[in-house]
Amino acid sequence: MLKTIESINSVVNNFIWGVPAMICILGVGLYLTLRTKFIQIRKFPYAMKETLGRIFKKKEASDGSLTPFQAVCTALAGTVGTGNIAGVAGAIAIGGPGAVFWMWISAILGMCTKFAEVTLAVHFRERNANGDYVGGPMYYIKNGLSKNWRFLAVLFSVFGVLAVFGTGNATQVNTIASSIDTVLLNYNLINGSQLKVFHLILGIVIAILLALILLGGVKRIGTVTEKLVPVMAVLYIILALGVVIINYNRVPAVFRMIFEGAFHPASFTGGVIGSFFISMKKGISRGIFSNEAGLGTGSIAHACADTSDPVKQGMFGIFEVFTDTIVICTLTALVILCSGVSVPYGSDAVGADLTISGFIITYGGWVSILTAIAMCCFAFSTIIGWGLYGSRCIEFLGGVKVIRPFMVVYSLIAIIGATVDLDLIWGIADTFNGLMAIPNLIAVFLLSGTVFGLVKEYFKK
Repeated sequence: MLKTIESINSVVNNFIWGVPAMICILGVGLYLTLRTKFIQIRKFPYAMKETLGRIFKKKEASDGSLTPFQAVCTALAGTVGTGNIAGVAGAIAIGGPGAVFWMWISAILGMCTKFAEVTLAVHFRERNANGDYVGGPMYYIKNGLSKNWRFLAVLFSVFGVLAVFGTGNATQVNTIASSIDTVLLNYNLINGSQLKVFHLILGIVIAILLALILLGGVKRIGTVTEKLVPVMAVLYIILALGVVIINYNRVPAVFRMIFEGAFHPASFTGGVIGSFFISMKKGISRGIFSNEAGLGTGSIAHACADTSDPVKQGMFGIFEVFTDTIVICTLTALVILCSGVSVPYGSDAVGADLTISGFIITYGGWVSILTAIAMCCFAFSTIIGWGLYGSRCIEFLGGVKVIRPFMVVYSLIAIIGATVDLDLIWGIADTFNGLMAIPNLIAVFLLSGTVFGLVKEYFKK
C-alpha cells in the first residue's frame, strides 16, 4: 500500500515540479518583470534603502499586527531553512556547478513575483474576528477576483494545511534531531541504542516550545522571529564567508565553473552530468523551492505588517528573495565548491552533509557544533513561520475558532517528526507544497493589473 502511494506521489510530484510548473512560475515572473519594467533591478537600491533602513527603526506595531521588520523576519523564517543548505547541495550534485547560475536566474525573476504577491496580500487583506490582520493568496483571490474564482482560494488553503505538517514541521524537526545526533555521536556523548529515547524527549521539548510560541498569537511569533532570524543568518554568513576567504585563490575558478557549467555541465562533472536541461531544471526548481516565490506562502506573513502602503511592503519581498537565494544559497554553493569537498555528481541522495563537509574540511571537526546550531536555528525558524501559514489557511476554511486546536496538533506533530522515518511524508508534503503554486500563480496573473496600478500610483507620489 505504502509503495503504491509512494509511486503515485512520485509521478504527481515530478509533474508538478517539472517543466510545466517551471514554465508557469518563470513565465509569470518574466511577465511581471517586463510589465513593471524590471522593478526588482531598476528600484533595487530603493528597495534596499526601504528595507534595511526600516530594520533599524524601532517601532511598535498596532494590535493584531507586526512591524514591517517582524513581518519580513517571519517570512524569512519560513523560507530560510534547510533547503538553503541541503537543497543547494542537491542541486549541485544532480545539476553540476552550473545549477547555481540557473538558481540566480530564478531568483531575479522571483524577486518580482514575490514583490507582486506581497503587494497584493497587503492591498487585499482584512481583519479577522480577533482583530488581527489576515491576508495572502486566499484573501487576494477572495477580495480581488469574482466569486467564480473563490474555489482557487479554497484549494490553496487545503493544500497549505496539508503541506505545513510535513514541509514545515515534521521534516524540519527530523533535521534538528539528525544535526544534534551528529555532534553527540562524534563526541561520544551518547551511543546508538539511546538515540530513540533521546529523539522522543527532543520531540516533546520542541512541541512544548512551539505551543508556547504559536499559541501566543501573531505578535509573539513576530517577537521570536525578529530575534532568531538575524542571529542565525549572521552566524551562517560569517562561517560561509570564512570558507570563501580562506580559499580565496579558488574563487575565480569556481565562478568559471558556475557560468560555463550552466551551458556545458559535462566539462566540470567528468561527463556524469552532460545535460544542459538537467542543470537548468535543478537550479531553477531548487531556487524556487528555497525562496518560495510563486508559492504565495511568504505573503501571508507580510499581510500582518503594520503598514499603510502595499508597494512599500512589497519591497521587502524583493529583499527577502535576494537574502534567501542570492546571498545565503550562493554562499552555500561557494562553501561546497571552494572547500574542495568531493561532490558525488549524479547522486540524488546528497543533502546537508555535503555542505557540512565543506565547513569541516576548512575549519576542522569542531565546526560541526556551530553548523549543528545553525541547522537547528534554520529548521526551528521554518517550523514557526509555517505554523503561521497553516493557521491562516485553516482559519480561512473554518474561522478563528479552529486556530488554537490547529496550533496544538501542529505542535504535537514535532514528536512524530523526531521519532519516525519521514521519506514518504516529505514526498507527499512536497507535492502539496507545489500544488499551492497553481491557484496562486493564476491569481497573481489575473490581478497583475492591480499591481501595475499600485506601482504607478506609488512612484508618482
